[in-house]
Amino acid sequence: MPTVFVIGEDWQLRASVRAELRERGVEALGMESLDDAARALAEGTVPAAVVFDATTDNPSRLILENLAQRVPVIVVASRTRATAVTDSAAVVLWRPVRVEEIVAKVEEALKGLAA
Repeated sequence: MPTVFVIGEDWQLRASVRAELRERGVEALGMESLDDAARALAEGTVPAAVVFDATTDNPSRLILENLAQRVPVIVVASRTRATAVTDSAAVVLWRPVRVEEIVAKVEEALKGLAA
């Protein structure tokens, strides 16, 4: 079963995406920050993809850039708020966005991986 990190301060988006991915057989781990993702990586958890809410205030963008070199990163961004992380994203979804749209992009990124 592939693992996906769902990172963002917006707990409603994070919980909704996680729940939908889990219903589809994906181990979705919710994290509030990129620092949480760094800890999970240090503990040996390696994601097959990452969903990142770019409205999250976090100075650890380097972690995201490093992840993006290894796995697809789906970024949820706001048109009203500047963000530099869209450059390293495999996919950028602009708010307003539906959970179904995010999950569909994750499933596309996971195609070909063992479930």
